[in-house]
Amino acid sequence: MHAAVVNVLGQPPKYQEFSDPVPIEGEVLVHVRAAGLHPIVKGRASGTHYSSTDKLPFVAGVDGVGVLDDGRRVYFVFAREPWGPMAELAAAPLAMTVPVPDGLDDVHAAAIANPGMSAWMTLSERGALVKGETVLIQGATGVAGQLAIQVARHLGAKRVIASGRNVDTLALADVDAVICLTEPEDAIREAYLAETSNGIDLIVDYLWGRPTELLLEALGKGFNPKATHKTRLVEVGESAGNTITLPGALLRKIDLTLLGSGFGASPLDSIFASIPIIFSLAAAGTLTIDAEPIPLAEVESAWNRVEKGRRIVFAP
Repeated sequence: MHAAVVNVLGQPPKYQEFSDPVPIEGEVLVHVRAAGLHPIVKGRASGTHYSSTDKLPFVAGVDGVGVLDDGRRVYFVFAREPWGPMAELAAAPLAMTVPVPDGLDDVHAAAIANPGMSAWMTLSERGALVKGETVLIQGATGVAGQLAIQVARHLGAKRVIASGRNVDTLALADVDAVICLTEPEDAIREAYLAETSNGIDLIVDYLWGRPTELLLEALGKGFNPKATHKTRLVEVGESAGNTITLPGALLRKIDLTLLGSGFGASPLDSIFASIPIIFSLAAAGTLTIDAEPIPLAEVESAWNRVEKGRRIVFAP
């Protein structure tokens, strides 16, 4: 079969021949129709993600949509290594497959599953969003951030604040306030302070790095021992940096709970159970995503393209 094969960590996969997977007990053979190019896919292929493997070569991808031998159309995840989803065929555990509703096409199902379940788990489980709360989404211009805005609204957030570099994209989103991260740091500090002074219940952070340091600094400046406000920060990504400086005094000045959202932070069953919810909302038009289908044969040239609010989906 043809597949997107990672031969060297950190280099784009090559479109080449790879051995066909043969299902073992408990697995099904999936004839792949679409597989999304998510940040985790790039992270694993570069060897920088916490779930990366150093066993080479392997087929890229983490999830996909395809058809089983009996004709059922399914979403699948955790294909047996070294056979990943970016191929013509994959062997996946039957228990890790979910039917795709008729109202959702292959490309959009493959595009929305990963960022959609991330947004859903971050807001509903890890962040425990309560109807009427205020949410700040750090890095809301990307695909995951845009979905987080939609999920926050669906779950009943009263006020949604979005930060990011692409102000034009944020202006079109369903948000109550925008914080532009291309401004000088003093201006960013003031923008954060204007929002934190009114109290933020939940922060969904796709950025980390310097923007999060400025945000936490603003939270600290709002210190008021007579009127403390509980804030939950859920770290989801690190597109602005993988570390931050966190002064110990800050944790004594504010009521801050730090959490993470990912495969190691939530039970796998809970994460997987969110997929049918995301698919149902997508099929109904409640959650939307821009997806760009690209032939798998073009994987090498398309691999490092900037996302720009659209999720690339490879189709064999």
